Amino acid sequence: MVLLDGQQSDGSFGVHPYQKWTGAHWRLVSLVELGITSGSGVAVRATNLVLEWLLGEAHLRNIPKINGRYRRCASQEGNALAVCSRLGLAEDPRVSKLAESLVSWQWSDGGWNCDRDPEADHSSVNESLSTLWGLVEYRQATGDRDFLKPIERASEFFLRHRLFRSDHTGEIIHPDMVKLHYPLYWHCDILQELMILSRAEKLRDPRTREALDIVEKKTGPDGLWHAEDYYWNMKRKASTKLKVSNVEVVDWGRKGPNEFITLNALRVLKSSGRKYL
Repeated sequence: MVLLDGQQSDGSFGVHPYQKWTGAHWRLVSLVELGITSGSGVAVRATNLVLEWLLGEAHLRNIPKINGRYRRCASQEGNALAVCSRLGLAEDPRVSKLAESLVSWQWSDGGWNCDRDPEADHSSVNESLSTLWGLVEYRQATGDRDFLKPIERASEFFLRHRLFRSDHTGEIIHPDMVKLHYPLYWHCDILQELMILSRAEKLRDPRTREALDIVEKKTGPDGLWHAEDYYWNMKRKASTKLKVSNVEVVDWGRKGPNEFITLNALRVLKSSGRKYL
């Protein structure tokens, strides 16, 4: 498997676990989303490096509490928690520590943020989505009901924003949020939000309807979904633009269909009750 190419005997890949985009952290996220078998030895070896990094003394010293809020890029711990839970490691005390830490760092609005500006008091969608995913996977793996309330609060954070709109002005938080990407790395878009909310069993909430409409209308003429942008350098081509509920929808029909985006779009549309599968 290409994602495991170059793995060394200690489970590493010769770089820091968070090296973009070749470190163990990112490889594991992709492997888990692609359905690697729980307990896979090569994947478990790689998790050791990630856990050593996230629970190391140097890392833990760099989590400040400013103006009553922990300022942490919690998507890192969130991804690691999801990966370890999927790989059968949820009972490992190190993994439990990640889960407990995320709950203790949760902001009053239900999300997380690493902004060290003392005046910053609103969570980040980018830092909160993978974190919600991690808590959902950990709760499912352990059955621990103590995590239901933090999951509920984090889900409500996204639902209150209708996934991509400011809860103050109603404007789109960022135009990239209504584009489709794969892989997302630490970023957030409406399709991935719908996927995580589906796993949290929140997809039937009426506040997901607009995001579902947008994803549904992005189907290409071939009946598949296409990547609209990438988080790596790639030559862009001109696109055709449409309007759906005042949201710009880009038709990148000249690009090939993206299998993973198509699979996730079908998954969320089916889970929402829209008959696609």
